[in-house]
Amino acid sequence: MSSRTTDLSYALGWRVVRVLPERLAARCFDAAADWATRRGGKGVRRLRANLARVVPEGTDLDALTRAAMRSYARYWLEVFRLQDMPRERYVSDQFFLNDEFHLRDAYAAGKGLILALPHMGSWELAGAWLVATGIPFTTVAERLKPESLFDRFVAFRESLGMEVIPLTGGAEPPSALLAERLLAGGCLCLLADRDLSASGVPVDFFGARARMAAGPAALALRTGAALVPTALWFDGKGWGGQIYPPVEHTDVATMTQEMADAFADSIASHPVDWHMLQRIWPDPPAPAEDRVEVGPTR
Repeated sequence: MSSRTTDLSYALGWRVVRVLPERLAARCFDAAADWATRRGGKGVRRLRANLARVVPEGTDLDALTRAAMRSYARYWLEVFRLQDMPRERYVSDQFFLNDEFHLRDAYAAGKGLILALPHMGSWELAGAWLVATGIPFTTVAERLKPESLFDRFVAFRESLGMEVIPLTGGAEPPSALLAERLLAGGCLCLLADRDLSASGVPVDFFGARARMAAGPAALALRTGAALVPTALWFDGKGWGGQIYPPVEHTDVATMTQEMADAFADSIASHPVDWHMLQRIWPDPPAPAEDRVEVGPTR
């Protein structure tokens, strides 16, 4: 498929999903998730393997993978429909964060706030909620191909009130801009359960060695900002989440492990809403053909 065709396909799909009745759109996305699960592509197989590491032995992995793919489909459904969703729907008791005071207190301190998250729940909707409740923030986006598709997703996120900095190809390294925002007392939201560089930090994650992004801890130490692990999940027709206490400033390795421990706590409790269709644990080494992305990443 050509780059232009890919972009046009997303644009058309986005438009169609926005005009469909919500229940019909949800049924269509569930059906698509079930079809993808039955097809058993590389992303689905990777999701199943990841889930096998985080649930008790004897769990029905087939059923869990099917439910997780439906959860992932719901994430995308909400992305496509979020611009048309009334703010009152998610700025309400349908969206609840346990221990939200950790977030509010850290932001009010004015020293900068880093919310580090795993790929769980409805990230964009939570971002819209955060902006709507008084905390604008900056985030980093991986570049997509084609460039026009990347621009489309950036424009969407900016329409929700987020500031989006490209991971690569910007006028200056993203770390410099992110540090500026923190030093000015701003907030960052960073997805941090997958290492996208060669500088990831080794952590113990569900009893095995994995690598996670060093950026959140490094930025916290560099700027004095609070590093606050956060997790999101779906709660019936609504949304839930957990705000963990700020990680004590020590060193990058120790802080990243504490972040990973917080992620593990929520993933173990809500594995169905962990949308990790990429490799996390490097052992055994992945065959080249197994290292794939499924759709635009978050």
